Amino acid sequence: MIPAGRLLWAGGAVLCVLFIVSLAVGPAPLSFENLVQSARSGEADADWVILTEIRLPRTVLALLIGMGLGLSGAALQGLLRNPLADPGVIGVSSLSALGAVIAFYTGLSALFPLALPIAAILFSLMGVIALEGLAGRGGALSLILAGVALSSLAGAMTSLALTLSPNPYASLEIVFWMLGSLNDRSMEHVALAVPFMICGAVLLALAAPALNALTLGEAAAASLGVDLRRTRRLVIAGASLCVGASVAVSGVIGFVGLLAPHLMRPLVGHGPARLLPASALAGGCLLVASDILVRLIAPTADLKLGVVTALIGAPLFLYLALRARTEAAS
Repeated sequence: MIPAGRLLWAGGAVLCVLFIVSLAVGPAPLSFENLVQSARSGEADADWVILTEIRLPRTVLALLIGMGLGLSGAALQGLLRNPLADPGVIGVSSLSALGAVIAFYTGLSALFPLALPIAAILFSLMGVIALEGLAGRGGALSLILAGVALSSLAGAMTSLALTLSPNPYASLEIVFWMLGSLNDRSMEHVALAVPFMICGAVLLALAAPALNALTLGEAAAASLGVDLRRTRRLVIAGASLCVGASVAVSGVIGFVGLLAPHLMRPLVGHGPARLLPASALAGGCLLVASDILVRLIAPTADLKLGVVTALIGAPLFLYLALRARTEAAS
């Protein structure tokens, strides 16, 4: 295993490089001299507007969403003690998507652009309350069953909205949004998502010591003084805030929360306290790199970010699964 401190420094350096590359990549080339001159004079030219109002919000959101999804995936895998758990397992991402779909369906998103992310966040918070009420005092199995029920209900309601939508353009817009994208995002979206993501990350960090104890099993963790219900509430609320805010501003983006912990686990071990920050960095790197690929592959087309993450994540996860099976056989 790599020392946690060294890995975090290396991951942070890679993330900084990707951040700078993301600011530089796009269909319109930027002049460094013009940017410096604009910064000194205080007068915004075309290059400065492209950098600060188009590429910077997009890159910041890719970084935050990737880190939030990676962190949530690692926390949920630790809580459920299941390496296949991801943010979708608790159904909050589907409920957030349903909130956005309702904003599309009712026309609120056309009247008020921020109605879409606000509706998605409200539905994610409603999902937290519903999930806690359905799971009750049950264990991991009750939580998974409640999450599957909520996810199925949200999926059915989304399909119903698509079927009954009288406007084919609205239906097409819903479908495109659910594929995930960071096009046309602004600093308003960043300001809306950041508070929820910070609150979610703090809650997940507070749950890290208890998640370490849970690796020994629920009975052993309880004997060590871990409050299992409090831990579950912290993880559910933290993951829901991170995932809900992410879906609210980007649509549904898959595989990041599932893949990031698997990439980091061979490097830092299975301890959630070490895995959580490493998975956050890995998720940020994955999503920023995927967003760079979106602009390199199709600079003039609206290639969806969720499609790219699936195309990268599915083969990579299959490779990790095959490697794990080979190691287990040997």
